[in-house]
Amino acid sequence: MSIAMGQGGQLVEILLVEDNAGDVRLTREALKEGRIRNRLHVVNDGEGALRFLRKQAEHADVPRPDLILLDLNLPRLDGREVLAEIKNDPSLKQIPVVVLTSSRAEKDLLSAYDQHANCFITKPVGFEDFMEVVRSIESFWLTIVILPPRE
Repeated sequence: MSIAMGQGGQLVEILLVEDNAGDVRLTREALKEGRIRNRLHVVNDGEGALRFLRKQAEHADVPRPDLILLDLNLPRLDGREVLAEIKNDPSLKQIPVVVLTSSRAEKDLLSAYDQHANCFITKPVGFEDFMEVVRSIESFWLTIVILPPRE
């Protein structure tokens, strides 16, 4: 299997906002097996996500992510609030946000799209199915889609 670089030959920067350690591990494993060179950054709550995106505190030197994978059910500041903050911030709103959540609630789906999420994916329960979803995200978002340039 050959490993490809992201668009423009760059390493693809991904921010995963997830508080479930098992899902973080599975996402990391699936992306490691993928075809696109990427660096996965992980924060486990909504406040941490906004600090990362705004390069505050311990995140002062982090790169701007090319893609955000966002869980909705997070401690401190939930993913719905994080999504609203991202899409209302002129300096962040162009970063694609993939909502990756265990929620199957129609109100969460509609709310995510109302807040301009780029897509909404319900996490499958099984290991293989979860791995396939992450591979599909990589295939679509990092191979087919043209991502906006980093600022």
